Amino acid sequence: MKQKQQGSGRWRQAVALVAIGLAGVAAQAAPLRGDVNVPAQTGEYAPVAEEQEQPVLKGSTPSVRGVIPRGARSRGARSERISLHFQNIEVRALLQVIADFTGLNVVASDSVTGSMTVRLKDVPWEQALDIILQARGLAMQRKDNVLWVAPREELAARQKLELEAGSAIQGLEPVRTQGFALNYARASDLVRHLAGSGSGASRMLSARGHAFAEPRTNQLFVTDVPAVLEQVQGLLSRLDIPVRQVMIEARIVEAGDSWGRSLGARLSILGQGQGSASLGSINGRDYRIGVASKPGAAETTLYNLPAMGQNGYAPAALGLSIFSPAAARFLSLEISALEADGKGKLVSSPRVVTADQTKALIEQGTELPYQVATASGATSLAFRKANLKLEVTPQITPEGNVVLDLDVNKDSVGRATLDGFAIDTKHIQTNVLIEDGGTLVIGGIFEMSERNDVSQVPLLGDIPVLGNLFKTRTQATEKKEMLVFITPKILSGGVAMR
Repeated sequence: MKQKQQGSGRWRQAVALVAIGLAGVAAQAAPLRGDVNVPAQTGEYAPVAEEQEQPVLKGSTPSVRGVIPRGARSRGARSERISLHFQNIEVRALLQVIADFTGLNVVASDSVTGSMTVRLKDVPWEQALDIILQARGLAMQRKDNVLWVAPREELAARQKLELEAGSAIQGLEPVRTQGFALNYARASDLVRHLAGSGSGASRMLSARGHAFAEPRTNQLFVTDVPAVLEQVQGLLSRLDIPVRQVMIEARIVEAGDSWGRSLGARLSILGQGQGSASLGSINGRDYRIGVASKPGAAETTLYNLPAMGQNGYAPAALGLSIFSPAAARFLSLEISALEADGKGKLVSSPRVVTADQTKALIEQGTELPYQVATASGATSLAFRKANLKLEVTPQITPEGNVVLDLDVNKDSVGRATLDGFAIDTKHIQTNVLIEDGGTLVIGGIFEMSERNDVSQVPLLGDIPVLGNLFKTRTQATEKKEMLVFITPKILSGGVAMR
């Protein structure tokens, strides 16, 4: 009896070692306490503590034992790595090895039979289990810490039966009606989500269930089995939440810079009757200043090339008159010049507040009339808007940034035509991503025009130096620039637009 117990103890120590063997390959044997021989082990496969008894897993070859590497004793740890070296091991025994390694409970169907050879080194135990199941045509269903393993067809049939049984029970289960008071969501919108368009995947309620909304109190009433009502309550707790709001401010800046210079001259001769006299100056706007002449005077203009006006202003003039001793003849020379420099800036700043993923529109402008032809050939009066408009749809990202779908329009009244006024339009439509509180230039237009005009008396205007008295020069430069800035800001709590 004592000798039998001693042999059993030696056997428990022997099976604690790793036995790696392949068919037809002889393993070097090393004696352990004299009468039990197991393959000698080196490297990561080493004996474990004596008190830990390992199962003996027998296949078609003798003395084939389970292999669990040293250091892989963390029970049930996810992604813990395992090495499996077996030849002709029964599938049920292999599942037991994985159960011992993970600490999970494994229940195998009676249909799980057969044996296999496996050699896996340092792989996650989940991957090792999947490989084993796929190799044998098996499937797994997990509930808490229990794994149920069966052939795929058997497991699919069982799941189908469970679903059919659940549907049958649900069809016999009594229904009840429950009301849900909504704070932020619209009840009529949620009815469409719950009922869907039919009995497909878009429908959350059962075939016996229905829902309706009460708009006056914004309540949702659902009639269905208790299990579905619990699902509806969980869904509403996630949907009936306050929607974040965004304030979007646009700045449309139009800047202009103009410069112009004009130089001209005018020469005329004035003849007077006897006893008459005329004093004064002739400027570029064709009127006299000074003492009025008497009737009978006749003026002959030799050439008239005054300076051109700039920005609505007439040029300044300097006149010189030479007359005869009898004051019967006057020779008038007038030089006019103008230099203009102008700068201007126009800022338009529409802003609007809207909820997340909700379109907002703000506009201001003028309606201009114009004539249109009708089908009968007559004309009628119609109106066209010249607007400053901001249309935007914001979307708040999980990172706290804002995606903006923008449409910015800046119209202004243009020149008058026979059919009405023209409309000058500046329009930007884009989609951008901006950080909360940041400012981005979404677009701009730059215009520059230069003009250099010369009008002169033929031949005389070509004379060096003196030819400037017989010509008019006009130089003008105009620059216009438009930039559009956009700034979104996520409003928190009860922050109002300031």
